[in-house]
Amino acid sequence: MKKNQDSAAMRAAETAPRQLATPTDLAPEAVQQISAAVNPLIADAFALYVKTKNFHWHLASSHFRDYHLLFDEQAEQILESIDPLAERLRKIGATTIRSVGHIHNLQTLEDDDEAFVPAQAMLQRLIEDNLQMAKAQRAAMELCEELRDHPTSNLLQELLDLTERRIWFLNEACEPDDPQRR
Repeated sequence: MKKNQDSAAMRAAETAPRQLATPTDLAPEAVQQISAAVNPLIADAFALYVKTKNFHWHLASSHFRDYHLLFDEQAEQILESIDPLAERLRKIGATTIRSVGHIHNLQTLEDDDEAFVPAQAMLQRLIEDNLQMAKAQRAAMELCEELRDHPTSNLLQELLDLTERRIWFLNEACEPDDPQRR
């Protein structure tokens, strides 16, 4: 696995071919570092999208309708986050995801291939994945700020806010119905 992670890190930060090297005032090393931080976020967004849709499609619960709609809404939000991040990398002269294999090599979130997952476990797994994504988004934001790439940092800040909203909604769905809580 270590060799796979090392090659994935190199692919996340590879230099763009001359034909794709958009001019920027950022140093080439900065572009590579930003690419290495953001491409795994894009890969994780694809992985989280598929996992969330998986749970949307394979849900069985007394709260079926609510969770089904929640998962669909969150999956759509995650999918919509991918293109702005990928295009941001292209704007600074980096390359981004090219294939399902590339996603697999860069993703840090675990796939979920179980035939059946109880609803409460689905909620917990999505909370954990979103928390992991939030942590990586914060780290990438800090790196972008250090490297003077404020537009990427700002975009990541917006996406972090959406990630935290997903965590909040998933967490609330996990809470037992308790009239004393209100």
